[in-house]
Amino acid sequence: MLLTGPVALRRVLLQALAGLLICSSAGAASPPKAAPAAPAPEAAASAAEPTVTSAGQRTYERTRPLLLQVRTLLKTQDSQASVGSGFLVDDGSLLVTNYHVVSQYALQPSRYRLVYASVDGKQGALQLLAFDVVHDLALLKPVDAAPLAGRGAVVLRPADEPLGRGARIFSLGNPLDVGFAVAEGTYNGPVERSFLQTLFFGGSLSPGMSGGPALDERGRLVGVNVAARRDGEQVSFLVPAAPVRELIARGKAAKPIVAPAWPEITRQLMEHQAALTARFVALPWRGAGHPRYAIPVPEEAFMRCWGRGSNQNEKGLQFERSDCEMDSRIFVNGSLRTGFLTVRHEAYDGSKLGAIRFAERYSGSFRNEFMGRDDRFRTAPQCVERQVDGKAAPGERKSVPLKAVICLRAYKKLEGLNDLSVLVATLDGTVIGVQGRLDAFGISAASAERLAQHYLDGFAWVPAAPGTAR
Repeated sequence: MLLTGPVALRRVLLQALAGLLICSSAGAASPPKAAPAAPAPEAAASAAEPTVTSAGQRTYERTRPLLLQVRTLLKTQDSQASVGSGFLVDDGSLLVTNYHVVSQYALQPSRYRLVYASVDGKQGALQLLAFDVVHDLALLKPVDAAPLAGRGAVVLRPADEPLGRGARIFSLGNPLDVGFAVAEGTYNGPVERSFLQTLFFGGSLSPGMSGGPALDERGRLVGVNVAARRDGEQVSFLVPAAPVRELIARGKAAKPIVAPAWPEITRQLMEHQAALTARFVALPWRGAGHPRYAIPVPEEAFMRCWGRGSNQNEKGLQFERSDCEMDSRIFVNGSLRTGFLTVRHEAYDGSKLGAIRFAERYSGSFRNEFMGRDDRFRTAPQCVERQVDGKAAPGERKSVPLKAVICLRAYKKLEGLNDLSVLVATLDGTVIGVQGRLDAFGISAASAERLAQHYLDGFAWVPAAPGTAR
């Protein structure tokens, strides 16, 4: 496999890869479904705010003293590096916002500082107590509690009181740094096919509202503003109250974070990738409906798949393509998102080209795949290439002959985490073939081995009709 790091670990990975590229097993067949692209982790501008009802006015007035703007400033000046929203919780001495609102401070506390501004003009310094990078949450505390004392706190809606779809909820925050506001919308339940539970808010969220509360009509927390779709209207997302409750319990007695948070981020991402890998490899592959090959297409339990193909009336190389990916991305900083998987394949038919031209186009497509480069966050890929010759031990089923390239890129500040790319091409066809790719972002070496093996095992023959030879 590929890998940067200690020589011993690299040797272990290469030995593991040598054992990976051995055989494959069969899968089932089912066509993929179409789905839109994944949302960005940051809240985005969208349509105009809906008309606020009297219930929204009451909610805003009741919650107004509990709302805060959270600002990240350069230590040497008062210039804002980023702004978001937050709200008082627990006994009113703590506040919650998104991790991405305070990520600059979390990663470079020597360069940045955190401050709050209340609706009534109070300002003060903040300390970061804890964060949940996976759910994009952070828990903060005012350095001086006096200016915010006695205001109360936002109450979390009890977990045993589920909210019905279509219920009115109210998102509060400071959009675009123009002033505190309320956006009224509807609760639409959890987002379907999402690995991390996220709530679908039918309302408008704009930049600056990240980290603000979304409340029911009694002023209880339903979720925390986190994101909006740029390609739709009134399609926004909330972090549910459950991880907020867990973060408060874990972080309320913690000491302030004053050193770069890379080790804690790494720890949380390690737990996430282990859970993601275990769940992914436990799912059976779907087939792609190909007449010759079983091609690994993931179940859409927490991924969305969509496909396209060439015009069958055109001359030249024909293809059908499937792309599957997770909606969720874990925000680490403004340039780095990780903690997700993608799977895709292309099935080629070159019968209109002939064997020579098909081989040229087919091999060219394989060579054009980009496996990454050295950048600020990850090393250059280290890759291994192997061919599976299609042989089988006595009594075992012969596998599809494959060419496989497996690459790892190590994270420079998230020690032990890597990006995995597995590129596969079938080798037996003269005018047909399949190329597939699995990418996993932010995983351990052990998870990389499991995922690569799982993917290779997904390639197999479709059982031939009686009397038909392969």
